[in-house]
Amino acid sequence: MTVQRIDERFAALARAGRAAFVPYVMAGDPDGETAWRILRGLPGAGADLIELGIPFSDPMADGPTIQRAALRALDGGMTVNGVLELVRRFRAEDDATPIVLMGYLNPLLSRGYERFAQQAAEAGVDGLIVVDCPPEEAEPLADALDAHDLALIRLATPTTDAARRTRGFVYYVSVTGVTGVREADASEIAPMVAGVRAARGLPVAVGFGIRTPERAAAVARVADGVVVGSVLVDQIAEAIAQKRDPVTKVLESATALAQAIGSARG
Repeated sequence: MTVQRIDERFAALARAGRAAFVPYVMAGDPDGETAWRILRGLPGAGADLIELGIPFSDPMADGPTIQRAALRALDGGMTVNGVLELVRRFRAEDDATPIVLMGYLNPLLSRGYERFAQQAAEAGVDGLIVVDCPPEEAEPLADALDAHDLALIRLATPTTDAARRTRGFVYYVSVTGVTGVREADASEIAPMVAGVRAARGLPVAVGFGIRTPERAAAVARVADGVVVGSVLVDQIAEAIAQKRDPVTKVLESATALAQAIGSARG
C-alpha cells in the first residue's frame, strides 16, 4: 500500500475532526528486542502513524537525546537491514498503521537509492524523511521513492519551505535548532502551518519542541499531526539508568499524549 496508508489515515482523521498522533522512536534503542516491543505496542497506545529512526553516527539535526539513542542502537548492533526487519515484523501484525523512516542521506547513498527504495517498500515502509537532503539534491531520491510509491516527506521550517515534491504530509519543524531543546508555541506556528497547508495541499504534521500532553493538545488544534519524540526517547534512557524495563513507561506516556491530542478539538 505504501503512501496510500498515509493518505487514508490522514483522510480518516480529518473526517473524525482530530489530529494525528505521531510518536518517534529510534530503531534498536536500547536493543533490538526492546525496540520491537515498543514499536508493536504503539498502535494500541494510540499512535496514528509511527516515525522510526534509522540510527546514524552523526545525526546533526538531532539534540543530545536522539544522538544518544542512535549511539545506543548502533552499539547494540542495529543496521539498516535490522530497521527493515523491524518493519517486516510489524507488518506481519499490523497492516494499517503507517510507518515513516526518519534518517540521513549517508546510509541511503551507501546502499543506493533504488535498492533502498525497493527493499523499504517490500518491508512495508510507507515514507521517508531525510533530514539532511537539500531540495536541490532531492530529485534522484524522490524519483527512486516514487517508483515504489513511497512518500518523500519534506521538512518545512519557520525560515524556509523545502517541501517541494513531498507526498503524504509535510513535516513542519516548529522551532529553529535541533530536536528536544526548545518548546513549540502553537499560537506562533498556526499561521505558518496554515500557509504550508494551503501552498502544498497536504496535511501538515508539526514536530520538534513538543514534550507534554498539554503542549501536544495545543499544537493539535492548529496542525493535522503532532510528532513527539525526544520525551519518549528520554524515558528509555531513564529506565536504562534505573535498570527498569522502558516499554511500560514509554507506552504509558504515548497513551497520555494520544488522549490529549485526540480530545484537543473538543
